Amino acid sequence: MGSAPYSAGDWKGRGRGGLQDLGCMPWKVSKQKGGGGDLVVAGSRGGGGGGGGGEGERRCRDPRDSQQQQDLSSSSSSSLTPPAPPQPPPTPPAIYHEKQRRELCALHALNNVFQDGTAFSRDTLQEIYQRLSPSTLVTPHKKSMLGNGNYDVNVIMAALQTRGFEAVWWDKRRDVGSIELSNVTGFILNVPSNLRWGPLRLPLKRQHWIGVREVGGVYYNLDSKLRSPHPIGNPEELRKFLRHQLRGKNCELLLVVSEEVEAHQTWRSDGC
Repeated sequence: MGSAPYSAGDWKGRGRGGLQDLGCMPWKVSKQKGGGGDLVVAGSRGGGGGGGGGEGERRCRDPRDSQQQQDLSSSSSSSLTPPAPPQPPPTPPAIYHEKQRRELCALHALNNVFQDGTAFSRDTLQEIYQRLSPSTLVTPHKKSMLGNGNYDVNVIMAALQTRGFEAVWWDKRRDVGSIELSNVTGFILNVPSNLRWGPLRLPLKRQHWIGVREVGGVYYNLDSKLRSPHPIGNPEELRKFLRHQLRGKNCELLLVVSEEVEAHQTWRSDGC
């Protein structure tokens, strides 16, 4: 059953409190004379008394109005917030890459591994070569007495020792997965390479030294005959690269490590 309607007297008896019970807010209404009529301005709730017909007019405020105003204010504030400026792309690491000159591939490989063009010079390697006696040469290649290059592994090993490093010859019967890469400064490979006469490639091959090392988290092939450094990739991709090279004929691998790493044999991850 529905509730019985209030009589006119009941409404009058309930007065202001009855409107408040219904969730209605009293509004104070004032009249301002304007050009064409009255402008109704909603004001704040009056404290007591006052009167006339203005006090008799009231309006119920929907509680959702306050929430909508807050949402509009929040939306307006967020729309005025300028977008964050785009982040610049990361700066690629600087890679030192020494290009081929004469037969100085051993010099280029050393400097590329150390990422320093002043690490070694042609005069330094030539002095080392002249200091070594023929009896200490493991692979006595024909060399130029004029210092044009074509230095063998003995010159490379002696040059590394002047900087506190050692060259560890890698036994190709072992898998490169047992190399502790974090303790290896770089790699020097001796691989067959085609001879060139200017722009012409001759049908002859000669042993060639190339350097490989990590720069900025990526391993690079720093062959001095390349136009630019060739990215190899992550450690697993480096191991694939080394396996591929070592499967070739007449390829040798040297690990460039510090004297401390060599003394403790920590370039090996298998410990044997």
